[in-house]
Amino acid sequence: MAISAPLVAPAVHQAGASASLTGDGGEESISPYANKKLPAPTITTTTGLAPYSGSWTEAQAAHLLRRTLFGPTRTEIITAASRGLTQVVNDLLTPTAPSSPPLNVAAADTSVAVGETWVTKPFDQAVEGARRSSLRSWWMGQLVGQGISLTEKMTLFWHNRFVVELGDINDARYGYAYTALLRQQALGNSKQLIKDVTITPAMLRYLNGNQSTAAAPNENYGRELLELFTVGKGPLIAPGNYTNYTEDDVKAAARVLTGWRDNTTTLTGYYTASRHDTGTKQFSAAFGNRIISNGGDQEYKTLIDMIFSQAETARNLCRALYRWFVYYVIDESTEELVIQPMATLLIQSNYEVAPVLRALLTSEHFFDAANLGCVIKSPLDFSVTACRQMQVAFPPASSVVAQYGMWDYLNTQTNVQQQLLGDPPNVAGWPAYYQTPQFYEMWINAVTLPRRNQFTDVLIGPGFTRNSFKIFIDPIALTLTLPPAVAADPTQLVAEYAKLLLPIALTSNQLDFLKDTLLPGLPDFEWTVEWNAYLATPTTAAKKAAVMTKLQAMLRAMMGLAEYHLS
Repeated sequence: MAISAPLVAPAVHQAGASASLTGDGGEESISPYANKKLPAPTITTTTGLAPYSGSWTEAQAAHLLRRTLFGPTRTEIITAASRGLTQVVNDLLTPTAPSSPPLNVAAADTSVAVGETWVTKPFDQAVEGARRSSLRSWWMGQLVGQGISLTEKMTLFWHNRFVVELGDINDARYGYAYTALLRQQALGNSKQLIKDVTITPAMLRYLNGNQSTAAAPNENYGRELLELFTVGKGPLIAPGNYTNYTEDDVKAAARVLTGWRDNTTTLTGYYTASRHDTGTKQFSAAFGNRIISNGGDQEYKTLIDMIFSQAETARNLCRALYRWFVYYVIDESTEELVIQPMATLLIQSNYEVAPVLRALLTSEHFFDAANLGCVIKSPLDFSVTACRQMQVAFPPASSVVAQYGMWDYLNTQTNVQQQLLGDPPNVAGWPAYYQTPQFYEMWINAVTLPRRNQFTDVLIGPGFTRNSFKIFIDPIALTLTLPPAVAADPTQLVAEYAKLLLPIALTSNQLDFLKDTLLPGLPDFEWTVEWNAYLATPTTAAKKAAVMTKLQAMLRAMMGLAEYHLS
């Protein structure tokens, strides 16, 4: 349940003041597996999964799209408002078509021509770095060009949940197969997805499943399967034993999972019977003292089915979805009114995730006023949103080296903001999604906040140039897409930009402050005069520069507000 005061507190502007941001990144480290209850928030949840029956306006459409996309544009918000909640959610739950694989853009990779894919070529350590960069760039391109679909947001969700690190697996071909699997099943069956992830080469290599034999079962994947990927630990009840499983369960799971290896030629996981433990595996009372007998290459599926038969597995997954789309505090009321019904629906739907997402995203709880504007944007959300909402033009596909170069630039920017596609810091994912009590607040600290501001300042002007192509925000072009009366009126102009860029309403003092950055010390009519003068002769350099400078100053101030970091 969201608390009224968001974690990045929007401060009321005094004359010329800017909003302040909190969070220093120096917080207590708490295990993501502890499942600890947080202190009750100041507001108790009263809304649940009952269908939302309130008004459907641009404000509600913007809230839905901010949480489900990486930066909805003004056109997308207006279109969504005209279509209605049910139709928009139908669109969001429609999977996107499979994308073409990543392309080579490095002249050093002589095994494949520039502009052709490398994903089926033999492994080559000499060009592995270039291919991994290509994969990250391609992945960023999927986010930038996402369309109205939850596919990309859920692909990243599964990546954060079923983690591999591209740098650790050291084979970009494996990394591509892994990301393609997540994207293909992003809106599908969660139980089937974890079965497929279990034997995908990237995961077999990342958590040492490819080394696990009957003589030496490796516990890494079995442990993370229980701790992180599915049921979770629950409270500690004895040394080494938790409510939801025991250390003996980890050992038994490791035995079940023996025998799998990765093939660097076919890029698949495969089973070797001689390496598999054929003995009987005994599980604890946490799993009803279940016994799993030898099932050969199907035995891992029996293990996962057993884990998913636990109701806590559904609840644990639903808590993660809730924190991804709504807010991080889950109090007792939220658990009862939202999480438990979501988990029940997930089980009834045979672990298909789409029905659960539909129920959550169309619920009265999702549109509760207390849940608006309370999420701090991740670095990926912050950076991609800035580009999409400001309609930054990227190089076309015909200029593949320039196109990938700009996507790579965005990856460098999210990396210095402490989130790199394909490389969460560890198997638990990014701490902002699990570490109590800060959660999203961890995105804002003394290192990342200046980097965020520098990124938007560069886009506003002078832009970033690479491979003879420049990406930048063109505020004149954006303003020309507004109704003429709005564009010519400074009060309406500022309000329209604020409505697009900020998830919560500003005070009159804040709006006045922003208008003053557009017209420092000048009366309102000065903007109208200058804007109309530009429209009359748009090719006149001086007139264009006059409105460009003012719009850039206004955008720089607005994108520097604390509220701009919220979703």
